Amino acid sequence: MVLRLRKQTLNFVPSPYPTRETRAAFIDRRLAELYPETPVPLAHQDAYTLLIAVLLSAQCTDKRVNQVTPDLFALAATPEQMMRVPVGEIQRIIRPCGLSPQKAKAIAGLSRILVEQHAGAIPQTFEALEELPGVGHKTASVVMAQAFGVPAFPVDTHIHRLAQRWKLTRGRSVVQTEANLKMLFPREHWNPLHLRMIFYGREHCTARGCDGSICEICRELFPGRTRVVTTRKA
Repeated sequence: MVLRLRKQTLNFVPSPYPTRETRAAFIDRRLAELYPETPVPLAHQDAYTLLIAVLLSAQCTDKRVNQVTPDLFALAATPEQMMRVPVGEIQRIIRPCGLSPQKAKAIAGLSRILVEQHAGAIPQTFEALEELPGVGHKTASVVMAQAFGVPAFPVDTHIHRLAQRWKLTRGRSVVQTEANLKMLFPREHWNPLHLRMIFYGREHCTARGCDGSICEICRELFPGRTRVVTTRKA
């Protein structure tokens, strides 16, 4: 028993980043090196088209959204134009994005509200955005961050997964994950950092391609990790 314990002790490799704060500092620095530029992956022309693209991206890939939105925006690229398009026609165009009945109804409804209550402009507060049909906190956060430059930390499935693998959160919900990340990272870094985490989660620390010990950052943070990290779904 003594020999076995001694062998396990000798094989143990401690993390060079033992606290959340030290891990966050390394991650912030390394992701900035890997992704100095942070373009918004959803094609858009303004705040309105960004809002529609983000709404369409729910349970859909950005690639698919970018294939669909050119036809949609050729038909209607402003709230005034969109509110005149029959819901069935919107649904026909956006069908490849999934959940098309709900999304089409939301697009038509929010467009009418924007015209009737906001003079056709996108409101610049979280509260007003989240009152629009089909717009939840994550969608509002993306629009506030990327259209208006307001610091926000939208948490998608990639960020939720990485935050757990990197032990930045216990991650029982995206709300908890968002709150933990906001506490760990400088406010002025939130907007580019959330995109950097998405890029890294798609390219390197993927759901199936990394188990919490394979990608560069996982190896650096946890060189002694031997167990697969099971992500708690939000």
